[in-house]
Amino acid sequence: MTHQTFAELGVPAALVSVVAADGKAEPFPIQADTLPDTLAGRDVLGRGKTGSGKTIAFSLPLAARLGADREGGASRKRRPRGLVLAPTRELATQIDATLAPLAAALGLRTTTIFGGVSQSRQVTALQAGIDIVVACPGRLDDLMKQGILSLDAIEITVLDEADHMADLGFLPTVTRILDKTPAGGQRLLFSATLDNGVDKLVKRFLRDEVLHSVDDATSHVEAMTHHVFEVAGPEAKKELVHALASGRGRRILFTRTKHQAKRLAKQLTSAGVPAVDLHGNLSQAARDRNLAAFGSGAVRVLVATDVAARGVHVDDVELVVHVDPPAEHKAYLHRSGRTARAGSAGDVVTVMLPEQAGDMRSLLRAAAISATPQKVTSQSEPVRALVGEPAERVAPAAPAQSSGRGQGAGRSAGTGRGQDTGRGRSGRDQRPRAQTGGNAPARSRTQTGHAAPPANGRAGARRASSDGRSGEVRVVHSAGTRDPHSERSATAERQSARRAGGAGDDSPPSGRRRGANSAAPTAG
Repeated sequence: MTHQTFAELGVPAALVSVVAADGKAEPFPIQADTLPDTLAGRDVLGRGKTGSGKTIAFSLPLAARLGADREGGASRKRRPRGLVLAPTRELATQIDATLAPLAAALGLRTTTIFGGVSQSRQVTALQAGIDIVVACPGRLDDLMKQGILSLDAIEITVLDEADHMADLGFLPTVTRILDKTPAGGQRLLFSATLDNGVDKLVKRFLRDEVLHSVDDATSHVEAMTHHVFEVAGPEAKKELVHALASGRGRRILFTRTKHQAKRLAKQLTSAGVPAVDLHGNLSQAARDRNLAAFGSGAVRVLVATDVAARGVHVDDVELVVHVDPPAEHKAYLHRSGRTARAGSAGDVVTVMLPEQAGDMRSLLRAAAISATPQKVTSQSEPVRALVGEPAERVAPAAPAQSSGRGQGAGRSAGTGRGQDTGRGRSGRDQRPRAQTGGNAPARSRTQTGHAAPPANGRAGARRASSDGRSGEVRVVHSAGTRDPHSERSATAERQSARRAGGAGDDSPPSGRRRGANSAAPTAG
């Protein structure tokens, strides 16, 4: 840490009070390096790994400069003055959580724009007047094409994790968006690397930029300890993963596919280790709910695909587990960056089978990580030392029982993705149901297998999954039989979802095909 304070760097007193109330008394290196230039209005290229404090580094000057130049007027309808682009919905949401209190301290209003939800709330916020928009490229581009907002008044543009937007294929969309902002505006670009076309963005849109690089893409945190645990086979691997998940602190387990994440979360919960999952098949409401449970500490284990490798910023994650070695070293570094954040210590474990030894060596070499594989079981001393005292087991809730014919509870209307409006349903199918997204009665299970809260007195249970692109809802009753009437309802829901929320959905461009179980980020 530096010995300079935020006030000494030129941050307004009102904003210093906000960050101090959040426990941040002194700036981190990337903040101390960039703030003098960003507060002065210069274009800045910031390079730093995840967890280095980039969000505050650009949020402070964004709020400070727009707040000082408010001109005494109200927030403009559909013409924001500040724009932050982020690659995923989760990251956009968490940027806004940091930025909104700073903006509010100076009388500024913020909102988020991303796909996967109905655009009506976003349109309402824009029409009411907004100063700063935190957006994912896909939905923002769609709203611009509809004429719902204009970027002609943008004074400051921020691109966060530009390299991840490049990885997702969003640079053409980002380029179109930046072309609509005034050429004389301030631009701040933060990226761990400058490959995959990010360097072209820098050359085209940044003017006389100042480079601040506190570390390179492969530098690792000194407080982060890396472990490689080799197990004899699949059953030993399962036992080891369950043991690693059983500790008392927060931990994130990364899997390669959405199916694996969902299944592992269910297995852990059934074994007495409450877990939630995070992947592209969940509706936005389910993702928000699971992240909130993990962030609040109500659940200590998050099982995720790479959707969480960049977009989830939760403090005090003590352990990251790569259930399978990731395919390439950048994914390893970004997954691992969920721990040892902002000066805290953390451990990273990669679980491998003997046949993965060669790939693991190549991965560690590319990531510039030194770690010697250890042959272990779930009871080995290195594992027990890492896990510490296991948390108390939590008995899983009993599955819901079908209660015969009762009054219907409503069905999903398919607005957005997996959002429920509770419309009534025909007496032809009176078996009990719960709402989409896991809002089942107390004795039912969510998609991850843990007990869910009551849903306005509704009885029964169903399991539902929401496809990330189409808003499809698949209904399976507690008895495990498919309902033909529900299938027809699901078809209607899919059609409604395409009309209500399909346009502007923030999935990667259509040319980038993925397998059915691929770990597609919930990109924007």
